[in-house]
Amino acid sequence: MKILGISAGFHDAAATVIHNGDILFAGHSERYSKVKNDANMHPDLLKDALAYGVDHVAYYERPWLKQLRQWYAGQGIEWDKITLKQVLEQQVPGVMQLAPSTSTHNHHLCHAAAGFQTSPYDRATVVVIDAVGEFDTITIWAAEYDSKGMAKYRKLWSQHYPHSIGLFYSAATSSVGLRPLDEEYILMGMAAYGSSDYNLTLQQKLVRDTAAITFRENLHTGIDSKYLTDMTDYDIAASAQAIAENLINNVMRRARDFKWSTNLVYMGGVALNCSANRNLGKFFDSIWIMPCPSDAGSSLGSAALAWGKRITWNNSYLGHDIPGPYPVDALLHALHSHSIVGVASGRAEFGPRALGNRSLLADPRGADIKARVNDIKRRQQFRPFAPVILEEHAHNYFDMPRSFPNSRYMQVVARCMHPHIFPAIIHHDRTSRVQTVPRDGSGIRQLLEAWYKATGCPMLLNTSLNIRGEPMVNDRADADRFEQLYGVKVCS
Repeated sequence: MKILGISAGFHDAAATVIHNGDILFAGHSERYSKVKNDANMHPDLLKDALAYGVDHVAYYERPWLKQLRQWYAGQGIEWDKITLKQVLEQQVPGVMQLAPSTSTHNHHLCHAAAGFQTSPYDRATVVVIDAVGEFDTITIWAAEYDSKGMAKYRKLWSQHYPHSIGLFYSAATSSVGLRPLDEEYILMGMAAYGSSDYNLTLQQKLVRDTAAITFRENLHTGIDSKYLTDMTDYDIAASAQAIAENLINNVMRRARDFKWSTNLVYMGGVALNCSANRNLGKFFDSIWIMPCPSDAGSSLGSAALAWGKRITWNNSYLGHDIPGPYPVDALLHALHSHSIVGVASGRAEFGPRALGNRSLLADPRGADIKARVNDIKRRQQFRPFAPVILEEHAHNYFDMPRSFPNSRYMQVVARCMHPHIFPAIIHHDRTSRVQTVPRDGSGIRQLLEAWYKATGCPMLLNTSLNIRGEPMVNDRADADRFEQLYGVKVCS
């Protein structure tokens, strides 16, 4: 059975197709519409997905329950979005005629399934932390496979709207003039420049119980400016990060104390906070974060629940294909000549981070590289960049957390041991969001091997091939536009 999983209608719409446990396709609507975090299903994304065929459509939340929560929150009810049929007819016109059956699944359970059923574990504790699902904002699950290989989930604990770590962090994002549900990663980067001396005072004003994760006010409407007096934007960022890390740690401590498993599967948008993720090893021995843990990844989660069994996970190169061999020689030539080059080759990454197929690459050793790349991407100069490194060399250059001996999807920060040699890939606090590349034969692996042979440097700077406020390049036409507008060679 070919199952089309759909996440759409809120933000970052996505589609996934699976067949007998194999992921045939997974992509983001924004890459097709060119609208960042596009909430709606784009026809060209649907065309790419439906090319594989569809027998069943699975949706990532229960529409009527979401509408009930919106009514509870004072947002009113959208009467044309009560049933799954209504939602699918709006988001995926005609799909009801193509697929003989449909299903709808709980939002947090879709997060959990996207993580557990792609993980290497037979049994795991699953933690989901996001802004809000239907009502849940945090859930802890006991997950395992039964004797028939079917995934089974039992909810161990949950917290509900409006008490939400994700909504708190989004409110802090808005407080410094950034876009909530989009630019939280910028707030995380700002935190290194501020003072967290205010965090305990701010926490006391906003958080009622740090163990139960309850807040004194509904932060869905933002943080009252009276609580932020005398704080710079960087101080707000530092304090928000410190508070979030404390609350996340308390959730993980609770999850560990259920003693279900020492394997952790961590999902939801908050799982993208790679600074907080460095603490996870204090609570669990082994950790899996699916590379697209936010709502877009729940398109895979809904399909996983409809399938019911383990999903084969090989890599995150699951989206639109730009065919042809990876352009190693052309990239090497451009790096030697200009130090900065783009690549758009093979299948696009599923998830928010470029991992070598839709990347802007640069020599990490140049003193001016960071400023040059930030200029190209129209970003603030304080913004950091990530290193992509041959996995076997990572421990010679980065103090990798015990819980993340490898970081193949840029999921954790680590302190760089030679910051003076690699100024382009270190942050203000001397950490880097590391991507390690195993001996997997991928294009980025081939390039790194060739680069290391030519220069003795086992890493490159890697950032997404886009400019601020725009989605990543998807097809060759996007690559041509990027090349023409920003004066950077993009190889395919």
